[in-house]
Amino acid sequence: MDTKQNIQWFPGHMTKTKRQIQASLKLIDVVVEIIDARIPISSSNPDLKELLQSKPKLVLLNKCDKADRKATMLWVDYYAQNGITALPVDCKTGKGLNQFVPSIRRILDKKFKAQQAKGIKNPFLRVMIVGIPNVGKSSFINRVSKQSRAKVEDRPGVTRGNQWYTISKDLEMLDTPGVLWPKFDDQKVGENLAFTGAIKDNILDIELLAVDFLENMKKHPTDKFLERFKLTTDDLASNDSYELLQLIGRKRGMLISGGEINTERAATLVLDEYRDGKFGNITLEYPEEIN
Repeated sequence: MDTKQNIQWFPGHMTKTKRQIQASLKLIDVVVEIIDARIPISSSNPDLKELLQSKPKLVLLNKCDKADRKATMLWVDYYAQNGITALPVDCKTGKGLNQFVPSIRRILDKKFKAQQAKGIKNPFLRVMIVGIPNVGKSSFINRVSKQSRAKVEDRPGVTRGNQWYTISKDLEMLDTPGVLWPKFDDQKVGENLAFTGAIKDNILDIELLAVDFLENMKKHPTDKFLERFKLTTDDLASNDSYELLQLIGRKRGMLISGGEINTERAATLVLDEYRDGKFGNITLEYPEEIN
């Protein structure tokens, strides 16, 4: 079975978002990029580096509770070596977000003091939040602004326009819609984004996607993955990834008329359970893969 599909997605509003980001840069002091701790390379938009120019940046490694902790700390070290502060966070639970405002203040400390030296008694700081769709921006804003004014849904493309939020008496935050880049030069990037739900399932072949994911799990199985589907290492070794999908469907009783296995249902189950963290903490990318 050919398991490769060419994953591309660039809705029209993405071009508009890039223009909005560029137009708003003159209004803000620091950029906060939210990325997925499980796929820091794939979930960081390479266009942003050019878009953001020389603006200071803070990186939030969101969904850290679903990623391997040791791998996340490698990413924190990697960013530190490149002069960027990175914080492991979980925007849904609020884990790590207590360090957000203090980190912003440290990054902008020199600018803050310079403004005070000019006689500005209460300098006002503005931050811009950027990130790909479904990476957790709305959950983050709801947490740090202590209100639920930002719409939250577990699917890409919910936020549509720039919105300002007051975080404290001297800190405002600008949200932008999620933005992906026009073309994935590396199809692995497209696959990783699809695995984690950043690309809508309804534009993909869900079975092919699950088969590609299971190919990863065959190489790096977790105990929880094996336990959930009552699989053995022999099952992984003796079945290709499509056969493994069929085996999972059979074990979960996903049968249709004639005793055939409903592999589409099995595929949806596998991806949903991965995205819910039921296979344990899995990181799909490491810093050494950047080059």
